[in-house]
Amino acid sequence: MAPSSSLRRALALAAASALSGCTCAPSRSDTAAAPAPVAADLDALRKEMVREQIVGRGVSDPRVLAAMRRVPRHQFIPERLRGLAYADRPLPIEADQTISQPYIVALMTELGGPWPARKVLEVGTGSGYQAAVLSELCGDVFTIEIVPELARTARERLQRLGYRNVHVREGDGYRGWPEEAPFDAILVTAAPEEIPQPFLDQLGEGARLVIPVGPSGDQELVRLTRTDGGFRRDTVVPVAFVPMTGEVRDGAPPPPRR
Repeated sequence: MAPSSSLRRALALAAASALSGCTCAPSRSDTAAAPAPVAADLDALRKEMVREQIVGRGVSDPRVLAAMRRVPRHQFIPERLRGLAYADRPLPIEADQTISQPYIVALMTELGGPWPARKVLEVGTGSGYQAAVLSELCGDVFTIEIVPELARTARERLQRLGYRNVHVREGDGYRGWPEEAPFDAILVTAAPEEIPQPFLDQLGEGARLVIPVGPSGDQELVRLTRTDGGFRRDTVVPVAFVPMTGEVRDGAPPPPRR
């Protein structure tokens, strides 16, 4: 099915940006320590980020824009890089992983709407930044991270920052979180080659799944919406996410840890 008019608006401006801004690791020379701005400067930079990088590329949901203005991205990256917190780029975090470009976070969040929602699942917690944005828009966020170090640090960070409605689980996200299903939206931040059936099974009526799909070098960001007759599929932009790991590639996962 062809994208909606709101998706088409983003396509023209977004494709090149999406390919450069998801979860590909920046080079070491591009991420040298940057002086941390003072709090007032960080607030101004965050507002500029939303205006120039996000609104400027076609994201328009006022609730999403307000959430992006509120969530302090600089709290989700290493302190030595806080001067780059609101730059138009991904940045390295713990465990040799990355935090996505702000535009990609905003785009995926808008695609998961309409907002507010009651319950959302995120697969791939990473730094916790996307979960924090989602927490501003729904009753509860359930997020799963397969890398133990990331799950632990994201949980501690989210609790310290006061995001009490975010529930972090360490484990393989391939089978979702069935005991909390159905969800109003599911956002996935790593790319399987095919969409896992458990994600579809855990969508409520009218709910949305936002997920990068495809092999490395040939991925697309896709939104599936559950309808009375099945699923409506919108292909949004080409992207470059890390591959999904765990059961989707390697067989049975270890049991989840809370």
